[in-house]
Parts: sequence; structure tokens; C-alpha cells
Amino acid sequence: MKRAPLFKILLIGLAASCAWSGTAQAWWNHDWTVRKKITIDTSATGGAITDPIGTTPVLIRLSDFDFGAARDDGSDIRLIADDDKTPLAFHIEKYDSLLGEAFVWVKVPDLKPGAQTTLWLYYGNQGNITVPGGSDSKETYDGDTVLVYHFAESAAPAHDSSGQGNDSQGPIATTDSLIGPGLRLGGKLPVTIPASASLAWTDGAPLTWSAWIKLAALQPNSVLFSRRDGGKDFLIGADNGVPFVEVNGTRSPAGAPLAPNTWHHVAVVADGSTVTLYLDGASYATFSAALPALNSPALIGGDSPTDATALAGFIGEMDELEISKVARPAALIKFASTSQGTDSAKLLTVASDEAPPASWLSGSFGLFGVILKSVTVDGWVVIAILGIMSLVSWYVMVTKFFYVNTVAKGNKLFLKQWRHVAQDLTVLDHTDAARVRSMGGVAGPKIQKLIANSSLYRIYHIGSEEIGHRMAGDRVLSSRSIQAIRASLDGGYVRENHALNDGMVFLTISIAGGPFMGLLGTVVGVMITFAAIAATGEVNISAIAPGLAAALVATVAGLLVAIPALLGYNYLVSRMKTVSSDMQIFIDEFVTKMAEFYCYSEVESTH
Repeated sequence: MKRAPLFKILLIGLAASCAWSGTAQAWWNHDWTVRKKITIDTSATGGAITDPIGTTPVLIRLSDFDFGAARDDGSDIRLIADDDKTPLAFHIEKYDSLLGEAFVWVKVPDLKPGAQTTLWLYYGNQGNITVPGGSDSKETYDGDTVLVYHFAESAAPAHDSSGQGNDSQGPIATTDSLIGPGLRLGGKLPVTIPASASLAWTDGAPLTWSAWIKLAALQPNSVLFSRRDGGKDFLIGADNGVPFVEVNGTRSPAGAPLAPNTWHHVAVVADGSTVTLYLDGASYATFSAALPALNSPALIGGDSPTDATALAGFIGEMDELEISKVARPAALIKFASTSQGTDSAKLLTVASDEAPPASWLSGSFGLFGVILKSVTVDGWVVIAILGIMSLVSWYVMVTKFFYVNTVAKGNKLFLKQWRHVAQDLTVLDHTDAARVRSMGGVAGPKIQKLIANSSLYRIYHIGSEEIGHRMAGDRVLSSRSIQAIRASLDGGYVRENHALNDGMVFLTISIAGGPFMGLLGTVVGVMITFAAIAATGEVNISAIAPGLAAALVATVAGLLVAIPALLGYNYLVSRMKTVSSDMQIFIDEFVTKMAEFYCYSEVESTH
């Protein structure tokens, strides 16, 4: 009773140790040779976001990244959740291995506020990639996102990464921007977004519009985004650097102006009754208004030329335009502004590269592969000899196990039949051989077949034959005859023991010779390693260690031969002793029963 609590403690400790080891050494897929730990910190020490954020795409800038280890197009990149099992949807906006620059967007489900969230970025698979889950922009955004422009195109229409198909009309002018390429606007040629079912607005519908902008100069009433239809309008722009949103002629209150040539995150959220303008993640202006019903084309960087109240086109740059058909929470707006901007380091950190944990079976056989590559010819010769010894010892153990098992089962069955014969030994002096085999008719053909492998049955046959040769008509055996019969039984016993022990010498050779053969291989390997050091005159642990490890392989091989042979030998010897004892007991019982049943004469015949 006192041991139970200690036993439980040991079990709990072992389980905890295994769990910790599994977590610490976890690796999603060993076909991938490098990974980075990505930490998103929304706590007070990071982004300081306390309200719910929800599912959101997160930008990962890859600057400290080994582009040489990854594929040229980044197709081996995978994003995995904190459990190191669940793949996350992501897509690559830009990947330039020559310039050493990459921008990856990953969909983080239900990002928690005031906490740290960990992701894993895997790469470094130069082989055949059989695991699905590569870059897919459509899966990166939820169904409420209706338009996403990265402006990564060159002399081509802006592509909608949301999967809704809302590509722009006509080519766009791009430039190096905040996040890879961006849109360059000159104030005269706006970018047209065609009308579509996913971009159709109803009265009072929710909306979230966001983008990064950089003013080239202070302009009066310049428009960033415009949508007009039959006297209804929705405009986003800047008036001498003051951001504004205008709904059906009602403009948001003015705030502090923006400085030219600086990047700012602008977002507009309409919830059906209120429109809020956000600047760099914080609320900038709020007014009461409802989104009008609009299903007309939209313009980026300009206004409708046919409208009498049209505003001037915007001069500057824009990046990462996103439109959603829901009112995103303020915490998500703040998160997007912080994580995508130049101050993203306090919210998102990308750790250094990690290699897979050393393992005997990790990619290319891991440490085991390194050791095998370092084994010299003499080591392989020793290992080959030990391999032959192992095969022979295993063959002996397996065959001997089945033989001893068969004999033991036959003996057990024979003894059940012998109990009947021992009561009346007249079976033994009968001239009918079939009656002797059937043990006086007790053992039928099926039983005879089963006990044919019994060593006791074979000794029983020897005794019955000897009695039959010496019997006189009055069933009398002399003492000399009984001694002769016992000698024959002892001879059968010796032969049965020889059959039991046949081949066991190979196990003793493996037990005694295996470790010494392994030691010989190790000594020769160490001698070669130190001879190489003496020849080069340099001591380099990186060069020495594989040779010494390879030399020790021979010792390990010798032990792998000897240990199973030792265990098998001890088990078989124990079983053989049991069989041998059964034969000795049977012989003693047989002779005693024979002497008791056949009254022998003390008068010996002389010749």
C-alpha cells in the first residue's frame, strides 16, 4: 500500500517528461529542413490590444530569411499553427530571392487579444513536395472580404486576391511601396473598379474600407476613392492633408492634417447608422450616416468626370486596398495598422531559423545516416561478420523454440495417456506393435499424431521394445534384464538431450564472440582515426567525431548480436531443463513400474 503513491508519482513524472519532450522536439514534417517561430503579441508588451480581434490575415515580412535554403519561387513555404500540426491558409504577395525580400499573408483564426499567438513557418524542402497546402490567396480571406488589391502587378490590371474576381479595368502604374509594389496615382487617370454583385451596396449596409496612403503634396479636396450613382455618393479623400469620408454630401468632421510623404493607414467603417474614420488604427472622426445603395463602378484616385461636384484626383501612393461587406471591429483595424506598418516589430516577431531536432530517423536517416557514412571498410567487414552471426543465432533460436515447444506439448499430452498404461503394463509385452503405439488402444490415430513429437513417447517405445525382446511366457524379467532395459532408456535420454541441445553452440559463440568481434572493429576504427590525425597534424573535432562514432558502431553491432542470443539462450536452456527433468522422472517411473509389475527372478542363467 505504501508503494502505490510513489508508483503513481513515477508514472505521472514519466508521462509529463514524455509530453514535454514531444512538445519540445515536435516537427511538423521532416521533409522540411528549416522553420521559423513567429510570435504575434497583442499583450501590453506588444500591440496592447484588449478587445476581440477575430480571424484576420497577418502580414509576415521575410527579411532575415535563408532564400538559398528555400525554393526559388518559395513554393516550399508552409505556415503551421501553434500545435505544429494544423496547416494555415496563406499566400505570397511577393517573393524575390535575388533581392532577398518576401511578403507573406497568413490567415490566423480567432486571434486572441492580450495574449501571445505562435505560428511556425516551414521551408527548405528541395525534394518532391507531396503535402498540399501551398500559396492560395482565396483561402487567406474570409467570405465577407469582397476586394483585396496588393497592387503587385506591373502594367496589368489590379488583381483581386479575395477570390471574388473584382479585378480592375486597365493597367495600373506601380512603384516600390510600403509593402512590396504599390499603386502610383498622378491625379488624372483613376483606376476603375467595375460594378459586380459582390460590390453592390444596399441602403444601410455595413462596410469596411481600408488602405495605406502617402500624400505627395497637400491638395484641396483630393479624392482617394469615389462611388456615385444618381445623386448618391460615397467619397474618401483628403482636403489639404485632412482625411475625410463623405456620404451623400455629408462630410466627416475635420481633424489634424497629414504630413506629405509619410505612410498612414486609413480605414472607414459603416455599421448602418454611424460612419467612423480611422487613422493609423485610432478613431479620427465619427458622424451619423448610413451607407447609400450603390451598384455603380468605383474609382481609385479620382472622381466621376461627368459629375458637376467632382473632386480633384489624388496625387500620391496607395497600397493594400481592402473592402469588406461587414463592419470590422475597432481592434482589428488597430491590429492591421500596427502589424502592417513600419512599427510592426513590437507586435510581430520572426525568430531565427531552427533545424529539426537530432533524430535517428529524421530526414536522410538523421544521425544514424551520418554515422553510417563514416564507417570504414574494415568496420563494414566486422559488421558483415556480425550480421551473419546474428542471422545464424536468430535461426537457431526460432527453430529451437518451435522444437522445444512442440516436444513440451507432446510430453504433456503423452503423460495424460500414460496414466492409463501405468496401471496395467501388459500393453508393453504385447506382440502387436499397433497396440503398443496406441498405448493399449487409449491413444487413437489423432492422439498418436500429436504425441509423435514427444520425447517421452519415443523413450516409451524404446522401453516397450526392450521388454518385448526379453519377455518369457510367464512375464518374468531378471534383474540383469531390467538393468539392460534401463541402460537402453538412458541411451534414449542422452540422444533426446543431444537433439534438444543441437545448435545451441552457435548461441554461445554469438554471446561470447559478438562483443569481442565488435570490440575488434572499434579498436581498428579508432586506430585508423588517430592515424589520420597524425598524418594531417590537425585536431578537428568535426572531423574526428564521425570517425569515432562510426568505430563504435562495431561495438554496438556486437552487442546487438550478443544480447538477443543471451536472452534466447537462457530462455531455451530453462525450457530444455524442464523437458530433460520430465524425461528423467519418466524413466525412473517406467523402471519402477516395470520392476513392480514384472516379478523378476534372482536366479540368473549361466552359460
